[in-house]
Amino acid sequence: MRELKRTSNKQLGELLIERGVISRQQLEEALEHKKQHGGLIGEVLVHLKFATEHDIAQALTCQYGFPYLPLGNYEIDPEILKVIPENICRQFCIVPIDKIGKSLTIATANPLNMTATQDVETLTGCVVQVFVSTTTDIKSAIDRYYAAAEGKT
Repeated sequence: MRELKRTSNKQLGELLIERGVISRQQLEEALEHKKQHGGLIGEVLVHLKFATEHDIAQALTCQYGFPYLPLGNYEIDPEILKVIPENICRQFCIVPIDKIGKSLTIATANPLNMTATQDVETLTGCVVQVFVSTTTDIKSAIDRYYAAAEGKT
């Protein structure tokens, strides 16, 4: 199993406080909510409306060095969609972006989900390169591109 190397030793919440996105009190409230209800701290912060998906994605890129890719204006080649079935994309909240040889680039809202990355590598026989995007952007891209590929639009 690959180990992710942090480019920053700071926790996500600390990075968001430093960037002025949230306050220490909001972080404590979110951590309490997480303890009671579960979930990822980034998702909790978005759920509580203390941060946006974009804020979380930007902090993850800072924390782990993943490149950020806003998908809104990005065009995905329909051939790339054949590499990963739609149900897998929805399950892991990922979308394939590009493939060169045995290197597959995906966008994900949770770059720390190593199970998803490993499953995609096993499924495709490719080495996966990860970009970070927002959950909303990824779900919109899946809806848009897979519907178009199946002739639903």
